[in-house]
Amino acid sequence: MPFIDHATKTIAIKIVYYGPGLSGKTTNLRYIYYKLDPAYRGELVCLETEAERTYFFDLLPIRAGMIGDFKVHFQLMSVPGQVFYEASRKSVLRGSDGIVFVADSQIPLLDANLESFDGLRRNCLQQDIDLLKIPLVYQYNKRDLNYLIPVETFNNLLNPRRQPWVEAVAVTGVGVFETLREISKLTVPFVREKLFGTKPRSESDTSSIESRALDDLEKPGEGRPPTASTTRILLKSRKEIEAELDKLSREYMGKSRG
Repeated sequence: MPFIDHATKTIAIKIVYYGPGLSGKTTNLRYIYYKLDPAYRGELVCLETEAERTYFFDLLPIRAGMIGDFKVHFQLMSVPGQVFYEASRKSVLRGSDGIVFVADSQIPLLDANLESFDGLRRNCLQQDIDLLKIPLVYQYNKRDLNYLIPVETFNNLLNPRRQPWVEAVAVTGVGVFETLREISKLTVPFVREKLFGTKPRSESDTSSIESRALDDLEKPGEGRPPTASTTRILLKSRKEIEAELDKLSREYMGKSRG
């Protein structure tokens, strides 16, 4: 459920990047952060292990235009892909308004993609999220490598309803902003209807939001590596992770209110 603050006229929309380990979820967020005009983005927060893998989540708040009189903020998060962090994935998924499923296109990892998507279905069911209704975009990542799973196979196995999908090479930025645009196009009307019971009057009504929110996103950032302004937190225990998540969530909800 999107967070709405009537006093400050702000709405926080939560989009979760989900997928198997090392599929490119964090890479998407890092690239977005690097390429965003600093005026449109907040701080990128990463909780990682010493081995550089996402340990709990990444959170990147983005200022993104208006819905009516309300300022919109996207809060992009990624879940840990490792199978032994199931509880962490559930926590991050809770309250999401849109989902990007990032699949690894390498043939040997087909089973990992299927297992991760089954986990997504299971976790959505436990969180009372209807996967048939929530905005969902598929990103088929690492399309620059050899021995790739055909897109048709991906769609047949993961996306039989033919929801939006994007071929990507997240490490170089190919398909990254296209994916963000696709999930935004789905999520903004979804949130508008959920909060206010109204649908866009026309396609141009939705596009007007994007023109203010997304068309200017790919301005160069500050020219620094994606990790240079990142807050990196190395945690070792589940208890520490959960405490840090609560702390960061409170901080960013407070910023959204402001």
